[in-house]
Amino acid sequence: MINRRFLLVSLILVFAIVFLFPYKNILKEYIGLKMAGKKTVSDRVTEFGPFVDQRLSPLFLKKGVQYPPNEIVFIALKTERIFEVYANNLGEKFKKICSYPILAASGKIGPKLREGDRQVPEGIYKIESMNPNSLYHLSMKISYPNDFDKKIAQIENRHNPGGDIMIHGNQLSIGCIAMGDEASEDLFVLAAKTGYDRIKVIISPIDFRDYSLPEGMIVKQTWVNDLYEEIKNEIKKYEDRI
Repeated sequence: MINRRFLLVSLILVFAIVFLFPYKNILKEYIGLKMAGKKTVSDRVTEFGPFVDQRLSPLFLKKGVQYPPNEIVFIALKTERIFEVYANNLGEKFKKICSYPILAASGKIGPKLREGDRQVPEGIYKIESMNPNSLYHLSMKISYPNDFDKKIAQIENRHNPGGDIMIHGNQLSIGCIAMGDEASEDLFVLAAKTGYDRIKVIISPIDFRDYSLPEGMIVKQTWVNDLYEEIKNEIKKYEDRI
């Protein structure tokens, strides 16, 4: 009996080392971002709101946009490692309010294809939910995979395109966008006060307003070129760069 138990335990340990160890950081991030807690979004707004208001209100006032605004657009530029915030008053054009450095965004140029590839997605998304109890301070989940991502995954017979992609604090990224704690407070409170259903998130491989894809980069899939054209057309709507 002892030998059988020893063998079973040994097999479990071998399985864990061989199959799960390479994904330890992914598991850590997933568990952290899903961690249950007692704080609500409202609690976090009460906790961080006065400091965020102090930082953001003057920026909105300078651009002539009410705070909180009518709508928000987040633009995450993977190559430049810049996260831009645009906002507007009802019926008016979007204006750039501020930008933050992206402290970590794993992977390289190219869309996310499957679970565990550590790629930050590329496309046009929404905010699906907000986690006030994330191990990574505060987090907001984006709507990856969206309908386009699901359609392409089905065409290419990819059964697990991944998910649970967050904009969060801290400086660790395995497919997510890590902004640091203070920036995550700004974005979280701004989203909560505006309404996260009024936010568009554009994640672009490069800033198509200034650059083209690097020379020599060959995109084999036609759908990737189509996706980049859509991102390019969308991002060029936001030309207020000051």
